[in-house]
Amino acid sequence: MADLLPNTAPSSPTDDHDGGHGHSRQKATIKLVVGAIGIVFGDIGTSPLYAFRETFAGHHQLTLDPDHILGVISLMFWSMMLVVTLKYVSIIMRADNKGEGGSLALLALINGQTKTQRWSRGIVLLGVFATALFYGDSMITPAVSVLSAVEGLAVYNPALAPAILPVVIVILLGLFWIQGLGTNKVATLFGPIMLLYFVTIAGLGILSIVKTPGILFAFNPYWAVMFFVTDPLPAFLALGSVVLAVTGAEALYADMGHFGRNPIRVSWLAFVLPALMLNYMGQGALLFREGAAALHSPFYNLAPQWGQLPLVMLATMAAIIASQAVISGAFSVTQQAIQLGFMPRLRIAHTSAATAGQIYIPLINWGLMVMVILLVLTFRTSSNLTAAYGIAVTGAMFIDNVLLTVVLYRLWKWKWYYAAPVLGVFYLVDGAYLAANLTKVPDGGWFPLLIGFVIFTLLTTWSRGRRLVQDRLREAAMPIPVFVASAANSAVRVPGTAVFMTSTPDGVPHALLHNLKHNKVLHERVILLTVKIRDVPVVEDDGRCKLEDLGRGFFRMVLQFGFMQEPDVPAALKNVAGCGQAFKMMDTSFFLARQTLLPSAKPGMPLWREKIFAWMLRNAESAMEFFRLPTNRVVELGSQVEI
Repeated sequence: MADLLPNTAPSSPTDDHDGGHGHSRQKATIKLVVGAIGIVFGDIGTSPLYAFRETFAGHHQLTLDPDHILGVISLMFWSMMLVVTLKYVSIIMRADNKGEGGSLALLALINGQTKTQRWSRGIVLLGVFATALFYGDSMITPAVSVLSAVEGLAVYNPALAPAILPVVIVILLGLFWIQGLGTNKVATLFGPIMLLYFVTIAGLGILSIVKTPGILFAFNPYWAVMFFVTDPLPAFLALGSVVLAVTGAEALYADMGHFGRNPIRVSWLAFVLPALMLNYMGQGALLFREGAAALHSPFYNLAPQWGQLPLVMLATMAAIIASQAVISGAFSVTQQAIQLGFMPRLRIAHTSAATAGQIYIPLINWGLMVMVILLVLTFRTSSNLTAAYGIAVTGAMFIDNVLLTVVLYRLWKWKWYYAAPVLGVFYLVDGAYLAANLTKVPDGGWFPLLIGFVIFTLLTTWSRGRRLVQDRLREAAMPIPVFVASAANSAVRVPGTAVFMTSTPDGVPHALLHNLKHNKVLHERVILLTVKIRDVPVVEDDGRCKLEDLGRGFFRMVLQFGFMQEPDVPAALKNVAGCGQAFKMMDTSFFLARQTLLPSAKPGMPLWREKIFAWMLRNAESAMEFFRLPTNRVVELGSQVEI
């Protein structure tokens, strides 16, 4: 089956006599592997804190007996093999968009190569909904990870139970506060800490397994099958907790652009997967021996009394790292959504001069902080929060199956008799997990669904509203050749360059018409500039600019950027040639049109969505800041638009 997959990242053999370059590449790979362990696997790595416990002590409690323990651990192992190892690591990670992964990157890849309307609209909506669900996940993950880690204080000393919530709130406040400072230096510690964490939980698991080696029978899928044969309904309901063991699997794909495909694969197969399974089996062996006495927290009860407090501290650091990863992921997804036209412009700060991907978005950061703290104060325990956890993840995983279907059939041209069995397994497994999690809706599962639908409405409203505004502006636009012929001779020309920013490459920008109407002058050089965001992560400098000479000092220019790049217009203009003298910012004026939206009864969007779009338009960051325009060289001209 491997020969059916596209070779998207060919590697060259390493020469043993390469003068040391092979050694340096090996060191770089090891560094990436350690970095991937620190960043990518934080979410799935902290799942042992609560996943196994919740299958027996959660909202759908199982009878605690050896058959059920073996059945649950067998389900966890084979879920990791099917969902994480086969689906994400072996197949989906090959569907990269110029090295970038994630739902939006995959959506951009499919949308760029699948042109038929029958596919495109539905696929786009599914991809956007998966993105909306991610925001629900990014709120729950910090809450449940930090809360479940700090709850170890009560295991170490029950008298410390009242301190759990205050400690969690302080940790979360500190976590979100440091985002604005930049996490570059903190990130260098993530790898070693997570290495220590995984080694520790694996070691604790081994010590427990040695005492009860019978738990190793759980590797046999027989126990997972018999679980469903003997207790079909309890087994189905247990899937809602078992899936917690694979939450974070989508991070492997989303973070591929930061670390590369091979370092993530190596770190998962050689280190993270064995460590997780050793710990889960250790927890199962503990319950074999001690039963319900250890069920309150089988993770912490693996450690001796003297080691529980250090384990709480280590697990809390791992939970902070898991939270950091999902917060950074929310920033990255937001930037992609802005660039692809699903969100209004927001202020984006770069926290590292060396790493373009390290960004900070204040509105998203503080919004997440408020929601995470509200979740902690509302649900109060990690057990209550796990009822809300899982629906967003399983929903996104199921949508990934739909996107993968398009990739296999349309992009990779797999034969149906190869693709159908593989997809059938994925749909069956992820569909069962999603259905099981839907049973938790009354107990808290409504929260990520509510967040997902609200954000989905905002994303689609902005995308639709922008398209309607562009259509209205295009309808009223004057043809460029007519304007150039009439205005070039009638208006007074003044020295310098005028750049008129316009969202559509057709017609005369409204700002230019207003400027001529009120000021009755034209600059010697007039640039009609459109910035386009392509469906690829990065556009190289040699493909950045498209230039058309319209005559009489008028030029049509299109600057192209990838959806992972920052559209810095002045920097791009410095590299433009072919339209006269080089651009000097002190001789250049930028003219922007600021539209005021007038909701109307025209067929386009319902009035309530038009009002939402108008509110988003008013609160969007100005084009001046978004395109990095010099503040003292910008002129804004207003206009009103009905949609």
